[in-house]
Amino acid sequence: MSCDVLIYTTPVCPYCVRAKALLDRKGVSYREIDISNNRDLEQEMIRLTKRMTVPQILIDGEPIGGCDELYALEGSETLDRLLKGCKET
Repeated sequence: MSCDVLIYTTPVCPYCVRAKALLDRKGVSYREIDISNNRDLEQEMIRLTKRMTVPQILIDGEPIGGCDELYALEGSETLDRLLKGCKET
């Protein structure tokens, strides 16, 4: 089983760094899309997530929110279930 983790970011966003750090600690591979200089990618993120702030994280195409939501999922012990199959080999 595999999964797809996608995170929309900008280079100057401390919440992006924090969210990626949690995914890195969990050994999860993810695709990062920097929207800082690309209006089309920013519009794609808004269309997919209905949100305008970064980071925005999608797991298997489902938007889970940003950094705070990611850490809330970790705190409720739900994140590991959502990330099942996402660990790097």
